[in-house]
Amino acid sequence: MGNVLMCCAFLWTVSAPVFSQGKVREFRIVENDTLTYTLKLALDDSGQPQHFFRNIFTPVCYTNECKPVHINFYWDLLGNYERFDLPENKVLTKVDHDEFKQEDYEKLQDILAQSNSIFADLKMEDLITKGTDNLTDSVDAKAGATLKTIKNQVIDGAVYTCYTLWHIAYGTAVPEMKKIIESYQNDALLHRFLLSNNYHYQYWAMEKVMDAKGNVQNAYQTDIEKVISGKNIFIAKNALQRVSGSFFSDTKKQEWIWETFENSPYAMQIAILKKLKTIPVSETLKNNLKSSLTKSNEEQSSLINQILSKQ
Repeated sequence: MGNVLMCCAFLWTVSAPVFSQGKVREFRIVENDTLTYTLKLALDDSGQPQHFFRNIFTPVCYTNECKPVHINFYWDLLGNYERFDLPENKVLTKVDHDEFKQEDYEKLQDILAQSNSIFADLKMEDLITKGTDNLTDSVDAKAGATLKTIKNQVIDGAVYTCYTLWHIAYGTAVPEMKKIIESYQNDALLHRFLLSNNYHYQYWAMEKVMDAKGNVQNAYQTDIEKVISGKNIFIAKNALQRVSGSFFSDTKKQEWIWETFENSPYAMQIAILKKLKTIPVSETLKNNLKSSLTKSNEEQSSLINQILSKQ
């Protein structure tokens, strides 16, 4: 295993952008004194960032052979891996030079989509058991030597390829993407992120528009309302729990939260009632709560009565 290439163990940093033209902006990533590559940021016609991508050329080394891999990776604007594709006329191969089949490409996408992969805690030499360093390029032999703990999480005959590509997808360049997107932060980007279907964007933007006490900047209050009333119940509950009680202090906000309550799934209704326990409610909202008691179950009724008793 002495000649195995540790493709992802270098320090990656971003220098100043070296290219800006049309719909792509390029950043030079430095791995070491002699090795660099280009990270690209796709822009729309108005210059707004869309996603990061990289045209990857990397050697993947086995015990007695290195082979080139050509592949394109795509990340969202916060460095979350999204997908891959291949340059024209390029294919991925296994240790015996068999080309990937369609099911292999699909499995590779599944492997790369796992941010919490077992690869995160493994070194290259952990991929096969001791005493098998001189194995021939046999798929069966390699697969048989693969550690049992990862055998079901890799592609037979392409263990090192899976490992190398996963570490590129989740490598130390990812934080650099976050640094880059910080330079694009403005009102338009924050509004866009809050209203996005990408929950990573929404969480990131909420950190920017809400302080530690849950006070929301005035310009983004409507956006936060849309997050709370949105279809993603997980981020809706998170936003609801984080905002301060003062967010619901005016009459219009309380009318809105009641409308949201009536249109929400059960779990979100419970979360809203728990939130209302912490704030003064208007007479109108109090009456709406009272009128809902007849159609509420035991859990809902208990929470509603707790709200009313505090008023």
